[in-house]
Amino acid sequence: MLRTRIRKNAAAADHAVRLLAEVSTSIEALHDEDLLDLADIFSSNADSILAKIASAEMQKRKISL
Repeated sequence: MLRTRIRKNAAAADHAVRLLAEVSTSIEALHDEDLLDLADIFSSNADSILAKIASAEMQKRKISL
């Protein structure tokens, strides 16, 4: 039973990592205007992962709100 739970937890963690990578890739693929819109939407909650990813991408592109 413990092994099954460990496998399920590992599978869930792998899924979460893949999902976050897909979200990050999707944000990187946005055009500048769409990226700025996303950053603006999440600007009130700077601690959210989407705000952090958008902010990092904006810094790479040297753009700001």
